[in-house]
Amino acid sequence: MNKKVSVLMLCMLLAILILMANILYPKTVQCASLQGYNLLPSFDSQNMTAKAGVVIEQNSKRVLLEKNMDEQLAMASTTKIMTALIAIENTDDLDEIFASDNRAVGIEGTSIYLKRDEHLSMRHLLYGLMLASGNDASLAIGYRVGNGDIDKFVEMMNSKVQELGLHNTHFDNTHGLDSKTHYTSAYDLAVITAEAMKNKDFREIVGTKFIQIPSNMPNQNRFLRNKHKLLQQNMLGCEGVKTGFTDNARRCCVTSCQRDGMRLIAVVLNCQDMFEESQKMLESCFEQYKYVNVLEANKYIDSIFVENGAVDSVKTYTKQAFYYPLKDSEIERIQSKSILQEKLVAPVENEKEVGEYKIYFDNDLIFSTKIYTMESVETKDYGQKLKDIVENWY
Repeated sequence: MNKKVSVLMLCMLLAILILMANILYPKTVQCASLQGYNLLPSFDSQNMTAKAGVVIEQNSKRVLLEKNMDEQLAMASTTKIMTALIAIENTDDLDEIFASDNRAVGIEGTSIYLKRDEHLSMRHLLYGLMLASGNDASLAIGYRVGNGDIDKFVEMMNSKVQELGLHNTHFDNTHGLDSKTHYTSAYDLAVITAEAMKNKDFREIVGTKFIQIPSNMPNQNRFLRNKHKLLQQNMLGCEGVKTGFTDNARRCCVTSCQRDGMRLIAVVLNCQDMFEESQKMLESCFEQYKYVNVLEANKYIDSIFVENGAVDSVKTYTKQAFYYPLKDSEIERIQSKSILQEKLVAPVENEKEVGEYKIYFDNDLIFSTKIYTMESVETKDYGQKLKDIVENWY
């Protein structure tokens, strides 16, 4: 057998072996090249190891995935999401330098190691709070915003809970160290985070990977690193937010992730592998749901008859756009209804409220907005009235 024939036979044998490997072991060959979780089977509550968890869409608060989402559980340092929100909403100038309260120095747990009589800004403390999870930073913030009264600040935290219409959250402190009446639920914590993520300063802080914050103390400049692993690993669209751990709460994680205009908030409480589980939850929801423009901005609705007007009718419209997370199979379940006044009497002002536009998912109301006139209508002048009388007479 000559050399050429031997090479040819060897090539044929190799091709046969490769073909048989693809037939007999297709999954092994394919999965070796996959990255992330996008192509894995859909992740649902049956796959969750967390004691409680949820994924919601920020604006609609629609629940896309959940397990025991209303169960009251310890939350550890994810408490600091509310601490940061209250601080930002109640501070006029985040960059004003002030002396931190000495009562914040030396608290147990994670710390940025504040020194007595140290001067920092609220923004510096917020970075220390959200990146390094400093319990001392949380107290310094609470004393500052509460005008020296930490209990007053905690009252503000609980008032915000009521304002958001939540029922399974109560705060005893600013940091999240275990306490019998310090608890939240996965859903409540997701809603609190959704509210916080509306704020530009909050988004900037929690989305920062590394930062140096200065101090008036010699050699006390701090180099902070964000503890959120999914942010550090550059998960697509990840905006960070907050992790936490105590002996009672175990591992907790809150993650915000935005893709194609849709921001999802994932929460896991008492979870074994909080980062892996959070990523699987988010990837599954992004795979299944799309952010659908259910109502476009400045949409024409209909015309309304105008009695005694210079023109017979006026056009109406809605101003606000509305997007909603939907699976492809759910789009047909969206219905809308406009409720308009039957007629108007001239004169009619532009931008006059004349009705309401409602959007339903099956029978559940998911959105409503006002309907307005698109233009003004003057009353008929004397000549027009005379012309109408003549036309009606004949």
